[in-house]
Amino acid sequence: MIQLEEITYRIIGCAMKVHNTLGSGFQEVIYQRCLAIELAKAALSFEREKEQVIYYDGAEVGSRRADFIVENSIVVELKAIVNLEDIHLAQAKNYTVAYNFPVGLLINFGALSLQYKKVFNNKHKLSS
Repeated sequence: MIQLEEITYRIIGCAMKVHNTLGSGFQEVIYQRCLAIELAKAALSFEREKEQVIYYDGAEVGSRRADFIVENSIVVELKAIVNLEDIHLAQAKNYTVAYNFPVGLLINFGALSLQYKKVFNNKHKLSS
């Protein structure tokens, strides 16, 4: 199995290729489709728009769709905005915890230069 560091490195490389090709200014869904092409070319397994049920105190309270789950171990959340803010980081961290993955990536295609942040799940539990 590929190590998490290697996977995140390859995902960021794919995102950089998309951003270098398209630049900023497109809708998020365009970047999502392009990133899917690059992830496939990089031989990374992924799911798009994977739904995850959200629980609160044992009760189902809703669901959320992650932009990408890569190698069944990293949540990737995309944005196409001028600048990332703390709320976007909090959102990415919440998804990483909700999906119980050790690492998440927040990638923003909307800035002049590609922006990305790695978020960690301090509550991650290995599945038994």
